[in-house]
Amino acid sequence: MDKFKVIAIIAGLVFSFGTMAGQHMSKDAYKAEKERIEREYKAQKARCDSLAGNAKDICRIEAKGGEEVAEADLKAQYEPSRENRYKARIARAEADYATAKERCDDQAGDAKEICLKDAKAAEAAAKAAAEREK
Repeated sequence: MDKFKVIAIIAGLVFSFGTMAGQHMSKDAYKAEKERIEREYKAQKARCDSLAGNAKDICRIEAKGGEEVAEADLKAQYEPSRENRYKARIARAEADYATAKERCDDQAGDAKEICLKDAKAAEAAAKAAAEREK
């Protein structure tokens, strides 16, 4: 799955949550959205099966990360609280790190080490920002 498809899917999720902002979400709507997220994850994971090697690994990690972020965002929408918004930010930071770390596997030697350090630094910065906003 290419980067633009993942970005488009995540943007769609973000905008769909944005339109629900300020509205109380019913339990039925929450369950329906959770099921939609699970279906989307399974579909994305199935698309990954056509890939090979590290591209397949990256695709699967992006799909899983997208699911975890969407679920955390959904929970923050359904049960709005500072803690749930914080958890959603942390889920996003961890998903981004997992994807970046897997992308580093395409490199070797010093380039891979630098890539991993940069990924870890970006995760630490995102988590620190989430902590400050908490």
